[in-house]
Amino acid sequence: MRKGLLLTAASVALVSSLTACGGSSSSDSDSGSGSDAKPKIGVILPDSKSSARWETADRKYLSEAFKAAGVEYDIQNAQGDKQEFQTIADQMITSGVNVLVIVNLDSGTGKAVLDKAKAQGVATIDYDRLTLGGSAQYYVSFDNTAVGKLQGEGLSKCLTDMKAEKPIVATLNGSPTDNNATLFAEGYNGVLDPKYKSGEYVKGPDQSVPDWDNAQAGTIFEQMLTSERQIGGVLAANDGLGNAAIAVLRKQNRNGEVPVTGQDATVQGLQNILAGDQCMTVYKAVKKEADATAKLAISLAKGEKGETNATVEDPEGKRKVPSVLETPVAIYKDNVKDVVDDGFVTKEELCTGKYAALCTKAGIQ
Repeated sequence: MRKGLLLTAASVALVSSLTACGGSSSSDSDSGSGSDAKPKIGVILPDSKSSARWETADRKYLSEAFKAAGVEYDIQNAQGDKQEFQTIADQMITSGVNVLVIVNLDSGTGKAVLDKAKAQGVATIDYDRLTLGGSAQYYVSFDNTAVGKLQGEGLSKCLTDMKAEKPIVATLNGSPTDNNATLFAEGYNGVLDPKYKSGEYVKGPDQSVPDWDNAQAGTIFEQMLTSERQIGGVLAANDGLGNAAIAVLRKQNRNGEVPVTGQDATVQGLQNILAGDQCMTVYKAVKKEADATAKLAISLAKGEKGETNATVEDPEGKRKVPSVLETPVAIYKDNVKDVVDDGFVTKEELCTGKYAALCTKAGIQ
């Protein structure tokens, strides 16, 4: 959304906004780390639009881990702009980072950045999203097929609880350029396809949402409801897409009647669950993912070999990528409390206004 090599007005606005909120600028640095010979780690986050997690969780946890280790670091957000993504990477490489951690916007842009870093002798890590055909030395994420499986099982549980008969299920997939979205779909389709085949469920409209854009998701779902008015369940690939569908259902006074899934355990998603408008989300303990990434990045920056617990296949690059994979958890109304207890969201954030009584009912103290 910003173009060019210089800091643009939009970037300045982002810096001002983050600073005004008591946080750091779009570049977080621990400036007391000394010479360029010491470990220096660069992190490029994708945006703040597709999910709140990138700024509210990932930036926070990565910063805390790097500060605790006493290493110099620079965390910036490309805000969905591919040119800005590449510009940030160039600046980080020029500044002398030893390790570059990226969450790609798409595999093409990610590959170009990773290849450039590799050519400069910079170690690389794919964070959360695997860059297909890329050259990252390591990958840190969650078991994304398992995430999708939990979503499929969650929708099935909610439909069973509602005693739905042959429900028409609509699907809002994630971005077609995000390999994670492909893996999520592999997981939930593995649960739902047999039900379509048996006639237990009816397969309804199925569409991907470009760039995980929530506004587009709302338009797409509105069109889905126009073409198929009897939609009885929505497999939404994350909380933002789920909320877009819920907003459309709310206009028709059907919110709460049609189960909707999600992912990321955002405050908004959890509030929708407490209110009965969303049936479940998938909690990915971002702190674990961030801590594992920081540990790996620090080791690489010091010239050490990283520790992994899995390998992930890159079908385009025809290689197995050494990986660290964490385990996702399904969240329903009866265990929203677990996300608060884990410190991922606070009671103050979640239990505002009309949600205060719902929190008390859910045992959130």
